[in-house]
Amino acid sequence: MKKDLLHTPEGVRDIYGEECREKTTITGNLKGVCERFGYSEVQTPSFEFFDVFSSERGSVHSNELFKFFDHHGNTLVLRPDFTPSVARIAAKYFHENNLPVKVYYSGNVFINHENAYRGQLKENTSVGAELIGNGDIDEDFEIISMAIECMKSVGLKNFQVEIGNVSFFKGLLKEAGIEAEDEARLVALINKKNFFGVEEILSELSIDKKTADAFLAIPALFGNGDVLEKAKTLTGNKECIEAVERLSKLYEKLKDVGYEEYVSFDLGSLSDHEYYTGIIFKGFTFGTGVAILSGGRYDNLIGQFGFGKPATGFAIIVDRLLDAIKRQNIKVTSSEESILFIYDDDALSKAEKLAFRLRSEGKRVGIIPKTPDASNNDYLEYSGEWKFEKTIILSGDKTSLLINEDGTTTPVITKEL
Repeated sequence: MKKDLLHTPEGVRDIYGEECREKTTITGNLKGVCERFGYSEVQTPSFEFFDVFSSERGSVHSNELFKFFDHHGNTLVLRPDFTPSVARIAAKYFHENNLPVKVYYSGNVFINHENAYRGQLKENTSVGAELIGNGDIDEDFEIISMAIECMKSVGLKNFQVEIGNVSFFKGLLKEAGIEAEDEARLVALINKKNFFGVEEILSELSIDKKTADAFLAIPALFGNGDVLEKAKTLTGNKECIEAVERLSKLYEKLKDVGYEEYVSFDLGSLSDHEYYTGIIFKGFTFGTGVAILSGGRYDNLIGQFGFGKPATGFAIIVDRLLDAIKRQNIKVTSSEESILFIYDDDALSKAEKLAFRLRSEGKRVGIIPKTPDASNNDYLEYSGEWKFEKTIILSGDKTSLLINEDGTTTPVITKEL
């Protein structure tokens, strides 16, 4: 086989051994939180018709989609984002529901990033949840609570969920009469906290001073609850005031359950996903320079599929979360007990019977033959790589030995395992 075929294409990678088990454990923890909140799992196809993710939906830009054709000539794309897929599911299967629909998902998403050379993956695993309901603030509270609990479930203690509301920005846009092309430029600059760029565009557009001052203040509107009080003084626009008041009510609910330390506000946080209509948020922690979690309210998206219902949700990029956990030296543990048996030539039957019993009890058990050129430390290294907690040498007629962390051995009674 040609050696160049052993490498993966740009933007994707192999995951195996300890890292793969850690990722699986983390994914299971996140899904467990969603289950505990009463959400049901759904699965969507890895590829869908192009129109599900077209520019009208406000998802990933068309030039970042992986596109191909079926034998009928239809344009298909690899799923870049779960939310439009869930919106399609809601319109197809739940259009007669008057009660809330609460679902979660896990799977891979594919974005053809132009800057993959910077280490940004083109394929990532995503776990998220969507609440399709009536637009109440209680729904925003529930989704953000789930996001916080997801972060805590994997051992993170130092993290922040930055919350904003795109309605504040949208209200100023309407007041200033700014159109779509200039809006996109402003969003890009505000997301980068580029004060000078924002000032330059507003000068070009001849926006009145009060509104221009409000726009210029947006990139600096981040921090604790005091930011919300400051935002109210910048404009008398009704939509803007209502946006801030909604954030204030949400903050009170989050404080009531002890989440105050995990949340902050950023009215300059604007998403590249254009389907967001209200409260949006991003999750950050040490060890990664980008958000590992994002979400928000999208009240108009499902209506584009023929089922007009407000909705909110979030998604976590598991690969980024795993990177952050490693850099913070957080140990990923599984509740599943695991044992590796190393058997002598005369102990295969003993190992198989013992493994059968322990597996029936729900334990994870591996067996490998003992080799003359392998030391106890070699076996420990093997156990570490493949995530076995205990390493035991079995002999047919001798005492079984547990290999300790320093390579020494301790007798062990296998009947008591």
